[in-house]
Amino acid sequence: MHSATIEDPAMAKTEREQRDEIIQIGRFMFQKGWVASNDGNISVRLDEERILATPTGMCKGMMHPDDLIVLDRKGNKILGRRERTSEINMHLTIYDLRPDVRGVVHAHPPVATGFATAARPLNLALLPEVIIAFGCVPIAEYGLPGTTELTDPMLPLIPHHNALLMANHGVVCYGEDAFEAYFRMETVEHSAHIQFVAEMLGGPKVLPRNEVNKLLDSRSRYGVKAPASGSAGCPIVAEELDNAGEDRISVTRAELISLVDEALRARRSN
Repeated sequence: MHSATIEDPAMAKTEREQRDEIIQIGRFMFQKGWVASNDGNISVRLDEERILATPTGMCKGMMHPDDLIVLDRKGNKILGRRERTSEINMHLTIYDLRPDVRGVVHAHPPVATGFATAARPLNLALLPEVIIAFGCVPIAEYGLPGTTELTDPMLPLIPHHNALLMANHGVVCYGEDAFEAYFRMETVEHSAHIQFVAEMLGGPKVLPRNEVNKLLDSRSRYGVKAPASGSAGCPIVAEELDNAGEDRISVTRAELISLVDEALRARRSN
């Protein structure tokens, strides 16, 4: 098996170690139910010229290290017995726009993907860990998988975020290595689950701006490298929700019944 070390000393892993990590992450994703059948894909940037990636047509829980393929930066296969995934261009686009990224994970975790299919970004200021790590997780508009229609809506978002929901598709996360990308996927799915439960219990309580600013300011203390720094609406804070609801009128059930009865009486009298 060909072996090579990564040029960056901080990421000095052999190609064999990178292959083993991808296999382990694929099994984790399959065990968690984030992928079904042959869904999902994982890649790492071995060096400035080569990408190691999962192939098409394989269950991510049943791969062997020798099933992975090596591609050049244009997506051409240069080593491997299997064929490339049609979504490799998504990975290459992320690597091109984010030189700091060395690992990409794409999957369909059910709750986060549910938000994506409902056109609901994870952009409420709810959990400190999510605010510190992401600011928010926006949603990229739908595009046909395997084409530039998929990546075009992602272009303005990739430089500013470490995780994206993909409308009617799934989730993609990326980081300094494959495991950081995987753990970011865990955080996205966990936070989506918590928000879903909160909504079932009557609606989440969103944090105010001053608390969100404290969390964003604490990023350096926690060693978090986040490209987004609390831009407007990322995340949405309590005050923004309050302002959005200024024109709403609230009535009790009894008041609503009274209004309906009054409207019916007025209609009969005409």
